[in-house]
Amino acid sequence: MSTPYTPESAAADVADTMLLLEGRWKLLIIFHLFDGKVRRYSDLERRIPGISQKMLAQQLRRLEADGIVIRTVYPEVPPKVEYQLSDWGQKLCPALDALLQWREQKTDSTG
Repeated sequence: MSTPYTPESAAADVADTMLLLEGRWKLLIIFHLFDGKVRRYSDLERRIPGISQKMLAQQLRRLEADGIVIRTVYPEVPPKVEYQLSDWGQKLCPALDALLQWREQKTDSTG
């Protein structure tokens, strides 16, 4: 059942949600993991030019802590680590698609 929102609570919750996705790299990481894709750390690093190892690790840890990404470590030498979106993280796909469609509807005459 949905939460009954007031304008104030809706605005606050949307702002809090946007903070989860804030930053230069988080959305890019998320888009690389859509459609149930499982990626190794090194694969993400190759696919995201310009991101440092430190920043990638920080952003993945943050996304994991927020429940958006699942990190799986396999007991191998060297360790194999894979990342994928959680079920909750995967549910971002329609919301982000809707934002893209909304953005595409902007016309030059609206500024």
